[in-house]
Amino acid sequence: MTIEVPQLLTKDDVAQIILAAKKETGMSWEDIADKISMSPVWTHSACVGMNAMTEEKAKALAQVLGLPSEVIDVLVDSPTKVWEQTVPTDPCIYRLYEIVGVYGPTIKALIHEEFGDGIMSAIDFDMSITRVANPKGDRVKVEMSGKFLGYNSW
Repeated sequence: MTIEVPQLLTKDDVAQIILAAKKETGMSWEDIADKISMSPVWTHSACVGMNAMTEEKAKALAQVLGLPSEVIDVLVDSPTKVWEQTVPTDPCIYRLYEIVGVYGPTIKALIHEEFGDGIMSAIDFDMSITRVANPKGDRVKVEMSGKFLGYNSW
């Protein structure tokens, strides 16, 4: 596999290199995650630049996908989490925005009722996505778990 590497790599460059290598290997995110002992959700997020990897995980990923060593330093760098601020048009991602738009105030109210004034961490956080068989058509189950962070009052 020959992948062209720019001189000074960015998180976006590395994401494109990883996606090309993934496609070439035919591996799924589940396969890749298993080989580096991480979850598929975290693995994908780190591979597209939204989380930083430890050096150990970055080296393991590079080995699994046959990536050039130059990607390791970029994978361990702290990310700048910036994304499009407009509502996306991709139907799958749009539906997630729609869910938050419709149920966001309900989720917030129930969190506050159960835990008090605060938020759910997106740093001390994990998520899984699974298929649930259903006679009306299989369902997508998205399960999120984040540490509760109460607001401090002075």
